[in-house]
Amino acid sequence: MISQNQGSKSKVMDWVTDAVFYQIFPDRFENGDTKNDPPNVEQWGNVPKSNNFFGGDLQGIVNKLPYLKDLGINTMYLNPIFAASTNHKYNASDYLKIDSAFGTNELFKTFVQKCHRSNIRIVIDGVFNHVGTAHWAFADVKEKGVDSKYFSWFNIFSLPVSSPSKPNYECWWGYGSLPKLMAQNPEVKTYLFEVAKYWTELGIDGWRLDVPNEVPHNFWKEWCSLVKSINPDCYIVGELWEDASPWLRGDEFDATMNYKFRDACVKFFTQDKTTPSQFDADLARTRALYPAEANFAMQNLLGSHDTERYFTLCKKTLWRMKLSVFFQMTYVGAPMVYYGDEIGMEGGKDPDCRRTMIWDERKWNKELHLFYKQLIHLRNSSEVLRRGEFRIVQTDDEHETLIYERSLKNQSAYIILSKNKRTRNITLPLSATPKQMRDGVTKEQLSFTGDKVILQVKAHSGRLLFVNY
Repeated sequence: MISQNQGSKSKVMDWVTDAVFYQIFPDRFENGDTKNDPPNVEQWGNVPKSNNFFGGDLQGIVNKLPYLKDLGINTMYLNPIFAASTNHKYNASDYLKIDSAFGTNELFKTFVQKCHRSNIRIVIDGVFNHVGTAHWAFADVKEKGVDSKYFSWFNIFSLPVSSPSKPNYECWWGYGSLPKLMAQNPEVKTYLFEVAKYWTELGIDGWRLDVPNEVPHNFWKEWCSLVKSINPDCYIVGELWEDASPWLRGDEFDATMNYKFRDACVKFFTQDKTTPSQFDADLARTRALYPAEANFAMQNLLGSHDTERYFTLCKKTLWRMKLSVFFQMTYVGAPMVYYGDEIGMEGGKDPDCRRTMIWDERKWNKELHLFYKQLIHLRNSSEVLRRGEFRIVQTDDEHETLIYERSLKNQSAYIILSKNKRTRNITLPLSATPKQMRDGVTKEQLSFTGDKVILQVKAHSGRLLFVNY
């Protein structure tokens, strides 16, 4: 069952529980306005490198809103959009300005409005641990040294400030291109609070916070309090790869990007390193770490801009990908789709996982795209799949089968996932004698005897049943 942490001050926001996230790396999604292309923009579809650009922008995303709506997406997470010199924008030069390659601040306002009219919410990336060397405050320090009024914003070891190749200042993981901000400095705090206020008041629906574990807790408590005072339903999710419980006590973040979920899925579905019972144990340990509210608000991802493409990890084995998606869309928490995963895009580690989106439908995996669409719409139309309590019904290691239940009010959804190589008949024990039972995918009414039902489950596949009591 879901952990119930009585010490939590957080609450489940309905819209987050109902969310299906779609992560977009803006430079690589769609070029909607060639007039704002950066210099030396490359042809769409070329090999991605750490330092090349393809011209994707906000207008391109706007142009593809019908595609996202058709897929069933209702929430969008954007990698950084602030002014920066790189294609990834994690080295901000100005937090209060949209990067010129993506558009303008005015266009972003329009962008938010158009997304909201399409019933799509917007979560943006907040990178507040560090800036780029071109940031106006760091540039001033580099020019003026101790005479700069921003000198205390950074931890400078010696003067003059050296080049990024041999940094003599504190930076993120030793990367001289990313000087670290001293978040405990009152002036830095005031500045970053102004940034949070500006974009939250503009109408965004959430913040994804980059490497928040490298920023003090007291900063986040105050920062989050400010954001929630502007919009109590603003979603705050941290990029925390390990145990995130210190940040999920109700006074900092609502949830994390659930990399522990991804790790468990990779080991079970793609690598066959765990059995169904071990897979269950891995997930149960993660759920037990967090309050129920956080578990329902987790971003459950299979891949991101920081990982290999999941379909690549599956070695393009379709059934492994489909079973993983089946689980992702029916598990507790909010699923997040990394752009292009739904059409079978491939890619290794960064930067290969950041290839340009493929818009030529002839190159799509049509079966996978249809499967994603079907499962997303099924989740969107089924309250029990979004908000139901979670319970493991059966783990069968011998036959590589997992059965679990989502229950809400007088309805249950039973999900059977089989990695078995053969079609099998499975006896499903029910909580009680049902009034009605139907196949969740085909909508076929099913017969049953008492509190049990015998179901045929095909090799390497899953089944979903809706049961009314």
